[in-house]
Amino acid sequence: MTKRERRTFTKEFKEQIVQLHTSGKPRSEIIKEYELTPSAFDKWVRQHKTTGSFQEKDNRTSEQEELIRLRKENQKLMMENDILKQAAHIVI
Repeated sequence: MTKRERRTFTKEFKEQIVQLHTSGKPRSEIIKEYELTPSAFDKWVRQHKTTGSFQEKDNRTSEQEELIRLRKENQKLMMENDILKQAAHIVI
């Protein structure tokens, strides 16, 4: 089995796919006809229903947003700590 090359899809294409599904075309037919993965198709439909946007940042949960914020804050604090350690070595 050959590995499928990763494809990117425009917002317009994703909207057309969701519209086909909304208008009643069966999920299996859409996936087969456009050679989509079921997970990508389901994700687009879910994103369209919840936020109307296909961008990841628009579809994050509050927990995911908090995790991203905390990771950035942790990175900043680690950098500040490293700077203080280097300054302490210079003073000594």
